[in-house]
Amino acid sequence: TKLNKITYQVGRTGAITPVANLEPVLLSGTIIKRASLHNEDYINKLDIREGDMVYVEKGGEIIPKIIGVNKENRDLFSKQSIYIKNCPECNEILKRIDGDAKHYCINKEFCPPQIKGKIEHFVSRKAMNIDSLGPETIDLLFSKKIISSTKDLYELDYNNLISLDGIKDKTAKNILNGIKKSKEMPFEKVLFGLGIRYVGETVAKKLAKEFKTIDLLMSTSIDNLESTEEIGSTIAKSIKDYFNQKTNINLVECLIKHGLKMKVEEEELKIISNKLLNNNIVISGMFENISRTDLKNIIEKHSGKNVSSISKKTTFVIAGENMGPSKRKKAINLNIPILTLDDFIKKIN
Repeated sequence: TKLNKITYQVGRTGAITPVANLEPVLLSGTIIKRASLHNEDYINKLDIREGDMVYVEKGGEIIPKIIGVNKENRDLFSKQSIYIKNCPECNEILKRIDGDAKHYCINKEFCPPQIKGKIEHFVSRKAMNIDSLGPETIDLLFSKKIISSTKDLYELDYNNLISLDGIKDKTAKNILNGIKKSKEMPFEKVLFGLGIRYVGETVAKKLAKEFKTIDLLMSTSIDNLESTEEIGSTIAKSIKDYFNQKTNINLVECLIKHGLKMKVEEEELKIISNKLLNNNIVISGMFENISRTDLKNIIEKHSGKNVSSISKKTTFVIAGENMGPSKRKKAINLNIPILTLDDFIKKIN
């Protein structure tokens, strides 16, 4: 299909992603209009240009990607793609860090997509789970200058919300109720919600378990961070850089004042048994009466370790509905036991 235009998106970390806007084409049952071009090196490697006829496929039958250019059909007056030098949203000069293929906008405090992206991440299901606050509502609140940071969510009131177009009584109450409930979220969720670069769900849980409080985490050394299981130098440096910025310290202090949990509760630290000690357990598929998060918590309460991929070190797999076929095949090939949820419950009981 034809590549009509290359545009650029700004992520919540400031990472710039070039996007190919395509002439719509049917591929594996869906109409494809856009595909990521990843970074400047990828564009240069394939010599991709606006107006080119490009070859598109779906990686893993899901994600559209450009794998080549039909240069025989290229216009004689075609011009080589020149990667942007400034942020498309705030005009800040972009920077590329050694060892990283992406360019970044470093204007973290004033670049609109970065601010909104951080708020969207903070309210997401895996973080604070304020499900009534979708991207459109956040965009509306931001455009009306009602919020400009995650901490502003806790200053929202009914009058703020009901005065906005499209927000009715029920929606306003749901948003406020979701914000109130978010104060009950455990420390690991708050830590993940802060959006520290490289600190995903698993790393946030490890950090919360190891350091117990936000104060200890903020004041610890790089060496202490690196000595924590699964925390390498890149993650450790990112955490220290985050807490060395005054804006981030102020955010944490505001969230503490609003009553968010910044330490691990005693109840969370309790271990029920050692029945799963030294067990590496993979969860795959969906379960009818329990969430995967709750199942992971049960494993940890019995001293087990949750791992994401199957290997020779995997002790067993807990399989729900629609278990990934590749995971099932790998488990069978490695002679790793596949347990149902009932099997697992009997095991720990």
